[in-house]
Amino acid sequence: MPGPPAPAGGNLIAPAPTGAGPSTTGASRTAMTKSFSDLMRELRAAIREVHPLEVDDLIGAGSAAAIVDVREAEEWEQGHIPGAVHVSKSYLEQDIESAVPDRTRPVILYCAQGVRSLFAAETLQEMGYADVASMSGGFLQWKAMGLPWTTPVVLTDDQKRRYSRHLLIPEVGAEGQKRLLESRVLVVGAGGLGSPAALYLAAAGVGTIGIVDFDVVDVSNLQRQVLHTTDRVGTKKTTSAAATINALNPDVAVVGHEDVLGPDNVERLIAGYDVILDGTDTFETRYVLNDAAVAAAIPVVHASVFRFEGQLSVFNPPGGPCYRCLYPTPPPPELAPGCSVAGVLGVVPGIMGLLQANEVLKLLLGIGDTLAGRLLLFDALDASFTELTLRRDSACPVCSEAAVEARKAGRPLAIAAPAGPADAGVFTLGGPGLEPATPAAAAPLPAAAPPEVRT
Repeated sequence: MPGPPAPAGGNLIAPAPTGAGPSTTGASRTAMTKSFSDLMRELRAAIREVHPLEVDDLIGAGSAAAIVDVREAEEWEQGHIPGAVHVSKSYLEQDIESAVPDRTRPVILYCAQGVRSLFAAETLQEMGYADVASMSGGFLQWKAMGLPWTTPVVLTDDQKRRYSRHLLIPEVGAEGQKRLLESRVLVVGAGGLGSPAALYLAAAGVGTIGIVDFDVVDVSNLQRQVLHTTDRVGTKKTTSAAATINALNPDVAVVGHEDVLGPDNVERLIAGYDVILDGTDTFETRYVLNDAAVAAAIPVVHASVFRFEGQLSVFNPPGGPCYRCLYPTPPPPELAPGCSVAGVLGVVPGIMGLLQANEVLKLLLGIGDTLAGRLLLFDALDASFTELTLRRDSACPVCSEAAVEARKAGRPLAIAAPAGPADAGVFTLGGPGLEPATPAAAAPLPAAAPPEVRT
């Protein structure tokens, strides 16, 4: 009988020989009694085997082939080939499509000694994978030949259960979860934005969350600041936040900073953190935070809200602009009232805070496209999002190339003082670099364009 169809031209794995033995389909095997030796002989006739040295050469050459380890989880945890993905043979049919969705992509399977991988390769052929091979000798031969191998991140049993949905995602997995557990995020402001963001960062397993807030819980906060509860009215917000986060996830270390962030302490407060989540409530504080973060090369995920609207961006020079590129000058007070004056729909900071948490996780995991260089505007009344392109200001006194060189030389550029009462009508949004991301977005900016308000 003819063997399986030959792979398409240009495949990295040679096609299995045809006419080399009887079919190994499930129907033929149930039609007669066969020994293990019979099965192995038929599989080796139908499945292409590759030597560990060939696999090592393919990896070194940057091959597009997917290397799939089909051993059980406890075997994988004892070591595996670098760059391999783990799909246990027990769950192969169920999970392989998530790990290798492209059935035309070359696939090399390996197990401990090259037996299970042959059976797994047959299964993949039956599922329509066109270019499948098994590594002869398996992982034991790979190690015996002195080829490189690595030990994966090992989570505790409790962590495997807690983060099980993350572990199923190829872009996260155990390595990504370990990275989250080792990460440090500073949340500046435990209010309407910081509350939902901190909760979801804690739930995701971010190992250390710093909370900067000098205030105490007020009953009026509870309409939107979900870190806090009625019985904690009058309690310091850092204390309340730590209690909520620790109750949700004991893996997380909460570091409270009961400080008013300002020029004198900002460098100390942000030192050692991987990402800063900006939930601050004044222009002065945002400028101070931005300038220190740019100098320290720490990305800032910024959001703000106004009544039914919000905005979001990531400031991560030199990969994009900084906050001063968006707001070269602060708006007059009447354009940026606090929510105690203007009000805010409670769910809006919740939505924007969760979007901030999403951007933080992408930065920590190194996945996806962040909002660096983009300004996202949200309108809750019509549930619409508008995206604007934000470019670096070549004359920015903080993030421009001239500003960077000046700091290196110990002579930072002077920054213009905020407008005084005589200049209250002067306000610039986005400098020269703000423009619609698409023609469809070329509409007048909504009221949320300058929503730098207290949350």
